[in-house]
Amino acid sequence: MDVLNIMLLVFILVCGVSVSLTKNLLASLIIFMCQSLAMTVIWILLESPDLAITEAAVGSGVTSVLMFVTLKKIHAIKGEKDDGEAKE
Repeated sequence: MDVLNIMLLVFILVCGVSVSLTKNLLASLIIFMCQSLAMTVIWILLESPDLAITEAAVGSGVTSVLMFVTLKKIHAIKGEKDDGEAKE
C-alpha cells in the first residue's frame, strides 16, 4: 500500500477513537469534521469523485453546521455575553 493511504487510514482510526473518548462536545465535533475531510480525500484517491463531493458537502458541510447550531441551541457553546450597556 502507498504511504499516503496508510497515513490516511491511521488518521481516520485515531479520529474515530478520539471522538468517542473526548468529553468536550466542541472538540469532538471538530475531530469529526477532520475525519470527514480525510474520508473525502480517500474517496478522491479511490477515483470516486461523486462520493467525494457528497462526503465533502454532507459529511463536512451540512452535518457540521447542523451540529454547531445544535450545540449553540443547547448552550454547549457559549457566545458573547450581552451586559445590557451600550458601547460607545
